[in-house]
Amino acid sequence: MAKRKLLFIRNVILFTFTAFGGAQAHISLLLKYFVKNNRFVSEEELLELNALAQVLPGPASTQTLVGIAYKVGGLRLAILTFLIWIFPSAAFMTFAAISYARFDQKARFAEVFRFIQPIALGIVAFGAYHLSRKVLVSQLTILLAISAVIATLVLRNAYVFPMAILIGGMVSSAIDTPKEETELRVKLLSNINPKKFSYFIALLLFMAILGAIINTTSPFSLPIRLFENFYRNGMFIFGGGQVLVPLMFTEFVQMKHYLQASGFLSGFAIQQALPGPTFSFTSYVGALSMKNFGYGLFGQIIGGTVAVLGVNLPGLILVLFIVPFWDDLKKISRIKHSLSGINAVSVGFIVAAFILLLKPIGFDVVAIGIMAVTFVVLNFTKISPPLIVIAGILIGYFI
Repeated sequence: MAKRKLLFIRNVILFTFTAFGGAQAHISLLLKYFVKNNRFVSEEELLELNALAQVLPGPASTQTLVGIAYKVGGLRLAILTFLIWIFPSAAFMTFAAISYARFDQKARFAEVFRFIQPIALGIVAFGAYHLSRKVLVSQLTILLAISAVIATLVLRNAYVFPMAILIGGMVSSAIDTPKEETELRVKLLSNINPKKFSYFIALLLFMAILGAIINTTSPFSLPIRLFENFYRNGMFIFGGGQVLVPLMFTEFVQMKHYLQASGFLSGFAIQQALPGPTFSFTSYVGALSMKNFGYGLFGQIIGGTVAVLGVNLPGLILVLFIVPFWDDLKKISRIKHSLSGINAVSVGFIVAAFILLLKPIGFDVVAIGIMAVTFVVLNFTKISPPLIVIAGILIGYFI
């Protein structure tokens, strides 16, 4: 059994350093490393775990991988797998934020990255277009997406996101779910451990209250507030990194001004060139936010750590709680029907964030052209985002 676990860890490492392209691309590699090459789980089990990850908030690839590890070796292997998967990209993005913060005033650094921001916008536009084609398939989903766009642009409040997600899910679930399923749903949900679920909610409330009452001049204030911000986002993000990144831009750049648009977009583009989870981009945002508020090197490392842990913990906790009784939970069609509303609202968030992301560029013809070319290349060719980002950096360096 120990040999099987070591082989599993080896495959996790291989997956970590070859997993480009986000959750949609990761599923094929998960099949390769954990089903075909070595049969740790069956293909049916993998697809069911991936379906569970799509139902739950949080990082889909991370939850699927951790769910596989839990089935293979229990809680310890699941936690070790999570750390192996998240550490390399999170560490690199924290280092990138520290480097950017130290050198962002130098003209050469700005020149090298001058094409990165419009490339990042093109990637966001492609994500919005690709997701909307799958999700906006009815009048209800279109209406929910438009409502989310309007609510985001008008209200400009971070709590618009979780409220809109909940409302969208409730509306689509209420309209699409057969009424006769109510008794079955109540029976199945009774299997949920209320004590564990209360711990899950209590951690969010505790950090929110602590962040609100602690003196803002305290050196512990910003790390606590960052953890609460990212933990809350991790609880209500459906749709993976393509939804998380626009929401973070709206909250941390537009609303709270923790960092500037140029720094945010540069970091996002760098993340696109790396393998591993898109959610590790949060470590960049956390580290750069700490720097912009006067914290030194150690503070920036703390910021990157609390951000990536905060955003991943809700999904990690949920998948470990739910995997044991997923066979029952997946029978509830009300959960399945809620996804259409949740995804529609997520599309609205991306569109609203894209509108906000365009504002720093203005009417720069070159930037708009690069953004359009990026979108066209992604949409009509098989060239992946990492190659486009690397090409943008090289062009900026040599021209």
